[in-house]
Amino acid sequence: MSSAENLVFHVRPGGCLSGTLRVPGDKSISHRSIMLGSLAEGTTRISGFLEGEDSLATLRAFRALGVDISGPEDGAVTIQGVGMHGLKTPTGPLELGNSGTSMRLLVGLLAGQGLELTLIGDSSLSGRPMRRVTDPLQRMGARVETTELGTAPLRIHPVESLKAIDYPLPVASAQIKSCLLLAGLYAEGTTRITEPAPTRDHTERMLSGFGYPVERTGASVSLEGGGTLTACDIDIPADISSAAFFLVGASIARGSDILLQHVGINPTRDGVINILRLMGADIEILNRRDVGGEPVADLRVRSAGLRGIRIPVDQVPLAIDEFPALFVAAACAEGETVLTGAEELRVKESDRIQVMADGLTALGVRATPTPDGIVIQGGQIHGGRVGSHGDHRIAMAFAMAALRAEGEILIDDCSNVNTSFPGFVRLAAAAGLAIEGEKEN
Repeated sequence: MSSAENLVFHVRPGGCLSGTLRVPGDKSISHRSIMLGSLAEGTTRISGFLEGEDSLATLRAFRALGVDISGPEDGAVTIQGVGMHGLKTPTGPLELGNSGTSMRLLVGLLAGQGLELTLIGDSSLSGRPMRRVTDPLQRMGARVETTELGTAPLRIHPVESLKAIDYPLPVASAQIKSCLLLAGLYAEGTTRITEPAPTRDHTERMLSGFGYPVERTGASVSLEGGGTLTACDIDIPADISSAAFFLVGASIARGSDILLQHVGINPTRDGVINILRLMGADIEILNRRDVGGEPVADLRVRSAGLRGIRIPVDQVPLAIDEFPALFVAAACAEGETVLTGAEELRVKESDRIQVMADGLTALGVRATPTPDGIVIQGGQIHGGRVGSHGDHRIAMAFAMAALRAEGEILIDDCSNVNTSFPGFVRLAAAAGLAIEGEKEN
């Protein structure tokens, strides 16, 4: 698509959601499966891989680093691992598109490889803060340059070795934790990361799955450098962040009843379920099972009258990517919903607090941003036109808002939905959302 083209979602008001759905594979696990499979000894086979732009950026990066990767084909990927020290210098910069996860995890993984590398991204990624990972990496002995603003491009220079770090995270961030643990694989000694609050633990679980010892003690996770990874098979569950839009849509649209299959319900990621249930949502967790070290279940959701709540601070890190959808739930709830402790939302693909507040206000909802959150007064959603600022989760959240709107909602700048949820329009329309995507010049 040329930069002059604007993909607009046109969503007609009303309707309900029904049927049995399986949303795409988990993006966080898709990224990590490529990274660790590439460094493992042997052949790693992946099923359920998310064929979205973000995880494909990670896959292409490792191809550029000399790894033989076949697929993806219907979610199947096969990786011939090169071992911990088998990556090769690419012919040019590693282009990571819009993927913050790719950039922040790769800079850790590559900092101790002894290679000269440059990581670049699109205009959105190039505006996001990177010193939160490059500063602690420099304390480990890495040589990583950012721009004067602390943003990409990131230039990695070879060093002889890294030294382990004992690092208390200043913010609850799985990306920072994962970056430093991956650097710790190449460090002398024990790298220990202590979290102020729990964050997603896919990196630790997957390292263990590849046979790399990881120790968890209270709020700390640690590993010893110098080990090896052994190839394994990975079945990636459906992404709870993608399921969140349908959890909210079915909750707010009268007469809805859907079954979401094979959804990852990792306890470091289930905040959206917990928060919606506190608001009165009717979510049933069925057929719980364990797949490759990750807990999975089917989720049945039926419409329910939601009420505003003060969102518990301990749930914020467990739902950090799902708040755009949760803000729509709050707009449809009776009474006031208050979010605090969510400063991290201001440095995502967009300032999600401000952009959601602006969009909700444009649709007639009282939404007041605060430095670390938002206050939303439930009420009637009008029709109108809103901007997603190129943020995939905001585009999909406003699409679901149309289920309770008085008029059509038009959402600008939606092409980035493919970064996390290819086929969203088709799947949502099949479930009952009156949505169409249209390119405008």
